[in-house]
Amino acid sequence: MKLLDERVWALFKRNWYQTLTYWSVFFSFGLCIAFLGPTILDLRCQTQSTLQQITWVFFSQQFFLLVGSSLGGLFKKTLLSSLSALFSCTLIISLVFAIIPLCHHVILLSIAMAIAGKAMGVIDTIANLQLVKMYQRDSAIFLQALHFFIGLGALVSPLVADPFLAEDSCVLGTNWTTNSSSSSSADLHHLRSSMAGHGTALHNISQYPLHTEGTVITRVSYAFWIMALINLPVPAAVLTLMYYERLLPCFSNSPRLLAKDSSPSSAEDSGQGHGSVFNCCNPAKLRGRPPTFFLLHILGGAILFITDGIIGSYAGFVYTYAVSPPLLMGHKTAGYLDSVFWAAITAGRLASIYLSYRYTAPRLLTFSLVGVILVQCMLLIFYTSCVFLFIGTCVLGLCISSVFPSLLAFIEDLLNYKGCATTVLVTSASTGEMILQLIVGSVIHSQGSYAFLLCCTIASFIGFCLFLLLLYVQHIHRNGDTDSTKNTDMKEKPNPGGS
Repeated sequence: MKLLDERVWALFKRNWYQTLTYWSVFFSFGLCIAFLGPTILDLRCQTQSTLQQITWVFFSQQFFLLVGSSLGGLFKKTLLSSLSALFSCTLIISLVFAIIPLCHHVILLSIAMAIAGKAMGVIDTIANLQLVKMYQRDSAIFLQALHFFIGLGALVSPLVADPFLAEDSCVLGTNWTTNSSSSSSADLHHLRSSMAGHGTALHNISQYPLHTEGTVITRVSYAFWIMALINLPVPAAVLTLMYYERLLPCFSNSPRLLAKDSSPSSAEDSGQGHGSVFNCCNPAKLRGRPPTFFLLHILGGAILFITDGIIGSYAGFVYTYAVSPPLLMGHKTAGYLDSVFWAAITAGRLASIYLSYRYTAPRLLTFSLVGVILVQCMLLIFYTSCVFLFIGTCVLGLCISSVFPSLLAFIEDLLNYKGCATTVLVTSASTGEMILQLIVGSVIHSQGSYAFLLCCTIASFIGFCLFLLLLYVQHIHRNGDTDSTKNTDMKEKPNPGGS
């Protein structure tokens, strides 16, 4: 059995270099999004700041990622602007990696992470947009692969950072010794695991006072310089694509990868269709649209708000839940849960490349969302089992992994690739990842760690109900399109019995 039919394979061969380039920029995205959690304590030492101060770095990255996602559509009007933005953003990420060791104040570090976050948001929107434009009805397969590379990058950066992380306190005071440090190696491991989810579990770690004055002995700078070098081939690949597409003024005679009319996106390079979230709300563009057009955007965005929020919340709080009663899991063992979750998401997206070819997006989404609900309910039932927490974490990652790329391809197909779906969905997902974590963190702080599972389960039920409503709206929307097409055909058809 062939993995891809000849038509899809021929389409990939015609666009292979562009596709691989967009995949590589998502590796850069994943590389940047996952390093902050493991390295945050060493960065706290480097900036000689408190835990409360250093968590603003997380907020800075997440907020400007949201800003970049909402503005990313502005760069899609031409292939030149899209690739120029991708080149700039991937190069910025390497530069940020290189200058982070030079940021010795938390404000400077927050500014650097804000710049990186905005670059990540632009990458998120543009790469999704370009693949959807390029492959249209076949985009689901290639979007699954695109999001696999986020997971791959997210797995690489902690591995690069790990050998350079401090085993004990990385700030040594003049009037105390290492043995009298307020935090042991086990405490530092606990702190790192607690802060892995974008620093949202601050209320659980503020009990650990850490020194801010003294001699900094961290070696984490080497990890950032290595990641800067690892990321450098990505902007080089984008620049090469610009060369082959004759988009560099000094290389106008370079070979062209695609004929002008061979890409499905050529018809849309006029700048119509996608844009920033603000451009999508332009009343002139929305006039005459049926109500279902808006409902599809709203429901799709709401589903991704919830599912990406679940991913962020689970990654952020599963460690906190594991080390709290009734599980009371060991710090080192619980620290593996976050890695298991992201590894399962990466594996799920790899498997979904094939599944999205074999099954339609609605069927794949139904299976995924039902699976998420079932595993969350099982986690609630077996809430005292450490073994099942690992099993459930793995299954949850596998089930939820394909929701974003499948839903994006589905919504764009419903709207015939003429709306602002990609920009709206990417922005909604980024918003959910940031907002839902804050909500879940507040509930855990007031109600206890068990509320973490309860919140995620309730959110998954709401997400599935919204998906059922989405299926109903898409049925109405397609029937409306069919009726309007029939009416147009009848108006254009000549009347044979006319005078």
